[in-house]
Amino acid sequence: MSIELIVLDVDGTMTNGEITYTQNGDEIKSFCVKDGLAISSWIKLGRRVAIITGRKSKIVKRRATELGIKHFYQGVDNKKEVLENLLKELNLTMESVASIGDDLNDYSMLNSSKISFVPNNASSYVKDIDNTIILSKNGGDGAVREMIERLIILEGLEEKYLKLWH
Repeated sequence: MSIELIVLDVDGTMTNGEITYTQNGDEIKSFCVKDGLAISSWIKLGRRVAIITGRKSKIVKRRATELGIKHFYQGVDNKKEVLENLLKELNLTMESVASIGDDLNDYSMLNSSKISFVPNNASSYVKDIDNTIILSKNGGDGAVREMIERLIILEGLEEKYLKLWH
């Protein structure tokens, strides 16, 4: 069975994990544009993407919308439970899931996925999960792109992936 769904954590994977507040209390996060291109390409290949994040942020909602991510969950305490409910809705199993996360609140989700990925600067506890691939990139610095391109190779999608852009 192929990977049909990738699940993304946000802080520490799609971003570098830093949260900046302005004097007015506005939150600032930076996203890697290279990650965004890979995410939108995965969707163009007919695959699905979900964001499951522990925090709530208008900025993350905006980024999900920009990238065409339809499955978006914020303020989640139990990521594995949310993922299991999404899989029921999509009629998929954990065997078709790849996930990325960087910290303890991602542990059960990563441990349940067929393949899990962690950024190079992830917690050592999640790096030790079976079937986890430790990426060379840090969160917010192309880790999601690296994950997706590894999946594209594993899934034999390289030709289709490159055809999207020429």
